[in-house]
Amino acid sequence: MIRLATLHIVAVGAMVATSIMTGLGCSGLEPPDVKPYGEIDPATGYGDLSNYLEAYRQAYRLPAMAAAVVDTNGIVAIGVAGERRSGSEAEVTLEDQWHIGSSAKSMTATLVAILVEEGLISWETTLAHAFPDLERTMHPDWRAVTVEQLLTHRGGAPSNLIDRYPKLWERLVSQEGSPIEQRRALVEEVTRHPPEVQLGKQYEYSNAGYAIAGAMAEAVTETAWEDLMRTRLFSPLGMTSAGFGAPVDTTSLDQPRGHDKRGQPVEPGPDADNPPGIGPAGTVHLTVEDWAKYATFHLRGAGGKADMLDPETFERLHRPYGNANPLYAMGWEVSDEAGPDVHVLTHTGSNTIWYSMIWMPLEHRFGVLVVANQGGDRAREAVDQALWNLALDHYER
Repeated sequence: MIRLATLHIVAVGAMVATSIMTGLGCSGLEPPDVKPYGEIDPATGYGDLSNYLEAYRQAYRLPAMAAAVVDTNGIVAIGVAGERRSGSEAEVTLEDQWHIGSSAKSMTATLVAILVEEGLISWETTLAHAFPDLERTMHPDWRAVTVEQLLTHRGGAPSNLIDRYPKLWERLVSQEGSPIEQRRALVEEVTRHPPEVQLGKQYEYSNAGYAIAGAMAEAVTETAWEDLMRTRLFSPLGMTSAGFGAPVDTTSLDQPRGHDKRGQPVEPGPDADNPPGIGPAGTVHLTVEDWAKYATFHLRGAGGKADMLDPETFERLHRPYGNANPLYAMGWEVSDEAGPDVHVLTHTGSNTIWYSMIWMPLEHRFGVLVVANQGGDRAREAVDQALWNLALDHYER
């Protein structure tokens, strides 16, 4: 995977090009040499990324891609290209919805932040406090785990539910009960056993940990995570397209399908996404325009200009937990890949049939987001390369 060396070396010109060419990925494919922005749309003032994405989509043999570049004022450029289902000739549009997987983890963390400011929960709220009725069956080491530790992958939650708790996973996949009941069952089963790692210190990436954090939000509000997301986050930001699971639950081709690593479409049904019970870990779908609204919200928050949350809350959401590697904030990987004095927030997401990535160097006040409706290495490389070249182009502008 290519990593943009450092944006601060753009002034050296050729060094950047050399670093990009050296990093070209595993497939041996040469990214297309195409100008990122097309003409500015006079109606919106946005740059058009459609031709750029079409070139990448064809080069990497993907059904469709979408992308946006944002700054603190909103969308700078946006575009989509390709087909909703491979071979269908049904073209994607800007109104289509895309599944972004774990790129939505920060949305769950942002929801918790909103609840913190409402006084309904605190960053130090423990599992024992959120689930007092489970304290008797809960392993003692779980009782002091906080919601902040879970959101930074320091809460001891297991990295692999499928292998560690196969019966629980079967229940989740069968969608027995409502999503809130599924998450409650997950909490009950996982907390019966000792945590996987040393609490508060050792990093263990865990979708289960995010599901438990979502269940904590449900417990203190008596409201399903999905409803909390709609009313507390999506609606205030105008993210009207945002929902959960596969973008479509019918056989009509009015929304894109996900595709496996071979490029085979996955039709609506249980295989089209992870179980709703682990939704807080990343089952959000939305248009690329609404995803851009969310990215702009965090860029503005980092600059002290956002509504809804205090600047101190954004700082906490964006701050890595402790100093141990990997540096991970609340739903964000943190790096200095854009220079030693630049705080980069980034994340990737995939349920194996979609692939997404968001990358935001906060001090430079812009962000790039790219998604494809296919999973696997080829999609990862296409998204990765398209994102870095967009980032470099925007910075040079």
